[in-house]
Amino acid sequence: MNEFLPPWPLLSAFLLTSLVLALAPGPAVVYIVTRSLAQGRRFGLASVAGLALGNLGNVLAASIGLVALFAVSSLAFTVVKYAGALYLVYLGVQVLRAPPGEALPAVPTPTPVGRVFRDGFVVALLNPKTTIFFVAFLPQFVSTEASPMVQSILLGTLYAAIAAVTGSIYAFAAGAIAPMIGRARGVRALGRYFTAGAFIGLGVFAAVAGSRSGK
Repeated sequence: MNEFLPPWPLLSAFLLTSLVLALAPGPAVVYIVTRSLAQGRRFGLASVAGLALGNLGNVLAASIGLVALFAVSSLAFTVVKYAGALYLVYLGVQVLRAPPGEALPAVPTPTPVGRVFRDGFVVALLNPKTTIFFVAFLPQFVSTEASPMVQSILLGTLYAAIAAVTGSIYAFAAGAIAPMIGRARGVRALGRYFTAGAFIGLGVFAAVAGSRSGK
């Protein structure tokens, strides 16, 4: 495995940088915390798993050069960007349409955790900015002594794993305080609007910020 990874100085710098980026509050953290507060720790962890798998998809896309398609075709970038943004807005609207007292709309399947997992996966996968982030971030830690593609995939997988660990910490913390919040009079109704606002806000942010560089 060592021959497929960069030298330790580069690898240690990558691990430290990845940890800092994963811990920093961002759209993924807001998504995880929102799910955990609205439905509990188990649903928060399901969203973490979905986001992690979506991130791996972006790692593979970056490694095989899918970002080149986005660079050449502005239409491809625009379609994927707005598909992800519209999906976030759709989640927010579904929350608003839920009956009073429910944090999220009733799911027409017997496995709501699977639905949460799918939502996290789609939200992460349909974000071309994440692919571009990996394309800009991973090459900084790739050594010329091994296959760039293999190193990119391994480093990207490590990043997704680190983000999953930190996301799980956020989910456990939010899930722990959710029962106390739920016992407060009137907070459940406010939480419903907070959940919807978070999803819709993330969708709008993804749409208006898609043309900027960075994650």
